[in-house]
Amino acid sequence: MYPKTIKLILALGIIAWAIYQFIEGYIGNGIALIFLSLIFIFLYFRNELILLAFFRLRKQDFAGTQKWLLRIKNPESALTTKQVGYYHYLFGIITSQTNLTQAEKYFKKALSIGLSMDHDLAMAKLSLAGIVMQKRRKREATTLLNEAKKLDKQGMLAEQIKMMQQQMKKI
Repeated sequence: MYPKTIKLILALGIIAWAIYQFIEGYIGNGIALIFLSLIFIFLYFRNELILLAFFRLRKQDFAGTQKWLLRIKNPESALTTKQVGYYHYLFGIITSQTNLTQAEKYFKKALSIGLSMDHDLAMAKLSLAGIVMQKRRKREATTLLNEAKKLDKQGMLAEQIKMMQQQMKKI
């Protein structure tokens, strides 16, 4: 993992080299170098280790996800603000399998820092509502479920929200 500043310096250096190639008349080389610099700019906004952790999570490999996340040393300084939110969000998903109290802390921290996509916010609030519901805090769970329902514009979590509302009626 390269630090944020190194990624930007590499991108600027490659862009400068691309401009030099354009001036020398090597248009194809310049275009290829612009595309190469776009990779470093993309990795500035989307951390490569978090992307690899998401790929592991998609395969339900929680140990592999945790391995990739633990490679990030000092996430507050190495990542952008939204990436830190996703870092805590992923740790919340991992620890929700074993330790609900710790998972609640991770989800709350991820929500306080912020996530960039609405469906990720809805999923975090839905997971947090499930944890809170298991701890018998019905009012807080209801609030979180309603917020998750508002954020779920595409209806991907509608079934899970209905199921949790049915379970809440039994409490």
